[in-house]
Amino acid sequence: MEMQNIIDLSLGVAMAITGWFAREMWSAVKELKLDLSKLREDLPSTYIFKDDYRSDMRDIKDMLNKIFDKLDGKQDK
Repeated sequence: MEMQNIIDLSLGVAMAITGWFAREMWSAVKELKLDLSKLREDLPSTYIFKDDYRSDMRDIKDMLNKIFDKLDGKQDK
């Protein structure tokens, strides 16, 4: 009968540890879901879209090309 008590006690401790670990994992997953939803909300306001970046860079390159063309025309000979 004493062996049965030891087995019951060890299984009880193992199940308690497993339960604690599962609870910690569950709360971590919930926290990650909240962080992910906040990131989805904040990301568009913090960073720009690739298409917007490309159009802005195209405008800047066009302006630089105009400046370089004017400098080439004013070059001293």
